Amino acid sequence: MFLENKSVTSKQRGDAAEDAALAHLRAAGLALVQRNYRTPGRGGGEIDLIMQDRDGTLVFVEVRKRASIRFGGAAASIGLIKQRRLIFAARFYLMRLNRVPPCRFDVICVEPTGVEWLKAAFDAA
Repeated sequence: MFLENKSVTSKQRGDAAEDAALAHLRAAGLALVQRNYRTPGRGGGEIDLIMQDRDGTLVFVEVRKRASIRFGGAAASIGLIKQRRLIFAARFYLMRLNRVPPCRFDVICVEPTGVEWLKAAFDAA
């Protein structure tokens, strides 16, 4: 299911993880709004997936893939700096909307053991 071949690039592995995360979220009833949203300019951020939940909540999703669960696995790799970049990118995205819907930050961890969905993994506070 996940690309682990050494000749496969890290970009291809990341894309495969995003594909798996997207399929998981769609199966749960979320709709894709945008994939790989990037803020303009240098030093900005990127949001892997922007989804809309059935209740209208806009969900900013970070997809993390790890080949091993050592060192805490994929979830442990989202530190404060990464969270701040995601929050910055989400705020930038929201500025272009006429009305700001309810929002949350989710994380999808793609690990050898499968896909884990961490809803409301962190806050924008």
